[in-house]
Amino acid sequence: MKFVRFKDKHQQQLRQGILTDGEIKEISGNMFHKWDYTGEHFSQEEVDLAAPLEPNQVIGIGANYVAKKEDLPEKGPDMPVFFFKPNSSVIGPGESIQLPETIDEVKFESELAVVIGKEAASIREEEVFDYIFGYTVANDVTAPQYFHEDGHWTLGKSFDTFTPLGPVIETEFDADSAEIQAVHNGEKKQDSPTNLMIVTTQRMIAYLSNVMTLKPGDVILTGSPVGAEFLKENDEIECKIAGIGSLKNKVVKIKQPSQV
Repeated sequence: MKFVRFKDKHQQQLRQGILTDGEIKEISGNMFHKWDYTGEHFSQEEVDLAAPLEPNQVIGIGANYVAKKEDLPEKGPDMPVFFFKPNSSVIGPGESIQLPETIDEVKFESELAVVIGKEAASIREEEVFDYIFGYTVANDVTAPQYFHEDGHWTLGKSFDTFTPLGPVIETEFDADSAEIQAVHNGEKKQDSPTNLMIVTTQRMIAYLSNVMTLKPGDVILTGSPVGAEFLKENDEIECKIAGIGSLKNKVVKIKQPSQV
């Protein structure tokens, strides 16, 4: 099933629903626990899609892809590099990535994002898929100039609008055979299968669950393939995963009341 959040273009009320054959059937309730159809139907032309959920928290993994299978290490890192992104950075399809005037360009990073569906604490790798609700597309927008010289990434990952998500959460999806793509101003820049991940989805989620209890609505960004480049004002970036959809955003420059 494809879960979405959307706004009716006339009423601008945020709703949730199921996307089927170009039609959205509205639902009410909690998508992770109990929901039901309201009986309201909308065509896709009638609505603007929003980020498909308001995450509980967003966690990313760093440097998780190789260029080709021969480059995969025999054993992944004992301690993967993880980082948090704030919920205030989340936007949906069609919304603008905003570059503060102190930043000339940022990197796009097309990624498969995992949405946790139930509480997970100290689980094993073979149990991980029982805790996944579904998958969406993410763009882990990054401003490297705000990386701390001692290695901290938080500031460079945290600006408002730096985590586009969408267009749907797909609950029936084979993550092991997915293809992650990015098209920058009409030119394909990223195109890699998930079997080029250094740390697998199962490994990263099991690892995290042994450090912290994962909750429904947690979003795990699984890393970006080789080929990520820089975005600047007026660019358009489209992150795509067949079976989930296309996440397209433009880049705009904004003024800051005060500068960092």
